[in-house]
Amino acid sequence: MYDYVIVGSGLFGSIFAHESRKKGKSVIVLDKRSHIGGNCYTKKESDIDVHVYGPHIFHTSDERIWKYINQFTTFNNFVNRPKVNYKGKIFSFPINLMTLTQLWGVASPDEARKKLQEVRIPCENPRNLEEWILSQVGKEIYDLFIYGYTKKQWMRDPKDLPATIIKRLPIRLNFDDNYFNDRFQGIPVSGYTEIFTHLLHGCDLALNEDFFENRDKWEKLGKQIVFTGKIDEYFNYVHGELDYRTLRFEHNTSVGDFQGNAVVNFTDEFVSYTRITEHKHFQPQDIEKTSTIWTKEYPEVWTRNSDPYYPIDDEKNHSTYKRYKIMADQTTNVIFGGRLAEYKYYDMHQIIGSALHKLKKINLFDNF
Repeated sequence: MYDYVIVGSGLFGSIFAHESRKKGKSVIVLDKRSHIGGNCYTKKESDIDVHVYGPHIFHTSDERIWKYINQFTTFNNFVNRPKVNYKGKIFSFPINLMTLTQLWGVASPDEARKKLQEVRIPCENPRNLEEWILSQVGKEIYDLFIYGYTKKQWMRDPKDLPATIIKRLPIRLNFDDNYFNDRFQGIPVSGYTEIFTHLLHGCDLALNEDFFENRDKWEKLGKQIVFTGKIDEYFNYVHGELDYRTLRFEHNTSVGDFQGNAVVNFTDEFVSYTRITEHKHFQPQDIEKTSTIWTKEYPEVWTRNSDPYYPIDDEKNHSTYKRYKIMADQTTNVIFGGRLAEYKYYDMHQIIGSALHKLKKINLFDNF
């Protein structure tokens, strides 16, 4: 019998496995996919690291998290500077002074501030994503950058989404087009899979193994379960299904340089994909390679059997999750963690923090 049966080989599960083993615990990690690393998984194609499940840029301002993850890889100095394509016109993004110069010809922060003040639609208590962003930047920017992309990505009208989703987006009155405000940022020079190879070194692994197809077997095999999948599925959907967003990735290979940037967002609602990622732009040494791999990302209708990528933490889903959370807190032999089990729109550094905090709580990690 194992001390821990860990369901899922993403960041939460792999870190939990690594630190548990260091403390002398026996673990087995299972994953229904054929590879480790969850959605962070990268694989080599044409000598380029392909982000199979969409672009992952590591970023954090927490030096403890940065030092922790640097034990397992070396990061380059990549900075995420996406561009927006709206009906064939390219704009600087996230919204910054260059964006406002392209739109309105403003040439200084003061001019930009005055223009934004003119176009904002005041709203004392924004109730949703649309009202919040209109209160910040007005209708023109909302229509050009936000409305179509958001409607595609979430398959909901922005009026029906919480403002927390859009508050992640920086709005700047200088020429800083770095998407993230964090002190530390980069991409592993050898791809993300290397991190998981180090984390899971020496662990027992069971790939192509769906926990729910052999649930009795796995529950009997471990003193405790560490569960990183969908919390509603764990409890057999007794309170109903939570909503998630799912995606389809179309990988393409060509020669040369396809778009000149790692990520370009397509914000016109009538373009069926949301963004194109050109993977060689994540690594400076790859840019001059003859071949290139680029990926179109399509939102798709969620079904129970789809791959869950983003929780939709609106009022209805939050209420449902709270009921599952009560059940989880009362389930003493299971540790729930990660984006799906905690139903939170975590970034990578937040998942690491969550894992280390839970490990510290049960005396399996000391330095956090």
